[in-house]
Amino acid sequence: MIERQTSMALLEVNNIHAYYGNIHALKGLTFHVEQGEIVTLIGSNGAGKTTTLRAITSLMHPREGTIMFEGKDITHTPANNLPAQGVAMVPEGRGVFAKLTVEENLEMGAYYRNDKDGIREDLEKAYDLFPRLRERRLQVAGTLSGGEQQMLATARALMARPRLLLLDEPSMGLAPVLVETVFDTIERINKEGMTVLLVEQNALLALEVAHRGYVLQTGEIVLADSAAALKQNPEVQKKYLGME
Repeated sequence: MIERQTSMALLEVNNIHAYYGNIHALKGLTFHVEQGEIVTLIGSNGAGKTTTLRAITSLMHPREGTIMFEGKDITHTPANNLPAQGVAMVPEGRGVFAKLTVEENLEMGAYYRNDKDGIREDLEKAYDLFPRLRERRLQVAGTLSGGEQQMLATARALMARPRLLLLDEPSMGLAPVLVETVFDTIERINKEGMTVLLVEQNALLALEVAHRGYVLQTGEIVLADSAAALKQNPEVQKKYLGME
């Protein structure tokens, strides 16, 4: 499918090439995310999904191409400056600060902000979004369950008040009931206005919540379509949805 982009998107990834040493990991990746969308990247292990998020968040720098956010070039913006620019990521494996309490972790998400009243308001929003975190707000994060750590990592990212939230494998290692909770939350924050770029190994789950999707294969986009169309695509069904 040929994409039609009528105006400047919130995020525009233009012809990026990225390498791990001599390994060409991303080969001219081009895609966009519009304001208010959930867009998902799906593909097998090694397809380049996480590498794409790493390139967007400056955890690695592409050798070629540009990454534009709200019309500004962020290709070489230092990773620690991106939350202030409006981009936050929930990394694969959660990455909570294990020795800090839940509340201290949340406060770290707002490290660049000076508006104390706003931070307190967003803490309350985080606890409303994830009531279990309120119950455990003084508990050390390293003692939380995997599902609770995923909630904490997501809430911590939201404390930056991002306009684009990147999620890397949010369902990994979680029990099915917690996976459902996480994806319900993704839909909820999107309905409240959050734009989401989602990388998820469980392609069926991802396509159920997303508006559009891109299929990556060895560092290249091989399919781009609405999530509904991708779910009905025989090739996608066979390779990624476990259907024959």
